[in-house]
Amino acid sequence: MTDDTTWTIAQMADDFDVTHRALRHYEQLGLLSPEREGQRRIYSRRERTRLALILRGRRLGFPLEEVATILDMYDDQPGEAGQLRYLLSQIGERRAELQRRLRDVQDGLRELEELEKRCEEDLERLA
Repeated sequence: MTDDTTWTIAQMADDFDVTHRALRHYEQLGLLSPEREGQRRIYSRRERTRLALILRGRRLGFPLEEVATILDMYDDQPGEAGQLRYLLSQIGERRAELQRRLRDVQDGLRELEELEKRCEEDLERLA
């Protein structure tokens, strides 16, 4: 793979397991900027990297607006160092949110276990 390798929308969708619609949505939001040849979208290595970062950000729970801010900081001032400082601050917030959600899921599982046990006991009592 060379720096001038390009991909079509179908190849990008297949490689990243996303829909064409998702790619067009990211383009509409300004997160991706593929070259155009008529109606065809041509994705470069830069767009491929940006898509990987978009999808990673989404998996970690970052809203698309935050992903856009982080991506845009790389190209503009304050550059990569500023991007990394900003990202570090966002990681702390995201980690706290995920830990809260994890506690909520664990609490929900405990409640389900208790409910299941009560239901089983009630069934035995009724039998």
